[in-house]
Amino acid sequence: MVNENARERFNWRLPLYTAFVTIVACLLDAFAESDGVLYFLLVVFVSLSLFALLLFAAIGKQPRRCVSILSILAVYSILSFIVFRNHYAIRNTARWSLLSRRYKAEILAQSDPANGELKHIEWDGWGFPGAGDTTVYLVFDPTDSLAAAADRHQPGKFAGIPCKVPRVSRLENRWYAVLFYTDERWGKPNRDCSS
Repeated sequence: MVNENARERFNWRLPLYTAFVTIVACLLDAFAESDGVLYFLLVVFVSLSLFALLLFAAIGKQPRRCVSILSILAVYSILSFIVFRNHYAIRNTARWSLLSRRYKAEILAQSDPANGELKHIEWDGWGFPGAGDTTVYLVFDPTDSLAAAADRHQPGKFAGIPCKVPRVSRLENRWYAVLFYTDERWGKPNRDCSS
């Protein structure tokens, strides 16, 4: 009887472990060359598994186990939602913290563009066949003129960038991640991007 009660007690460590594992999985996804699809599939798989466990606990009339599983599901769902909402920012921050030295050296080794554009390289991208590709460029802005664009979080046409872009994100002073609209690329002429 004592073992049965001990097994049925609510375990507060489970939601904490869930939070830790969710954050680690999020960071691994941020460092991977992924656009979040793998993490999304993981969320679907884990959520369905937790719902199945919840159903079995409910059928087995194990109320404390139901509460434990519900707490795990709540923590996992809330953290996963936050991760999805901030995937772009988390990914930029994580990659910049590890890879900035290499990217800085690559950009600073470029000669100054003659056309007034800012030095840049492809930083990130994602897409699906038939849906188009989205590209993010790492941009070096020696005058920090993109600071206001990064603060406003508004789309626009900015000096040194050939296209209207939906987002400019500051990585650190003078270094920015510039998100282009789907199927627009730096130097590829199209309806909104002429170079």
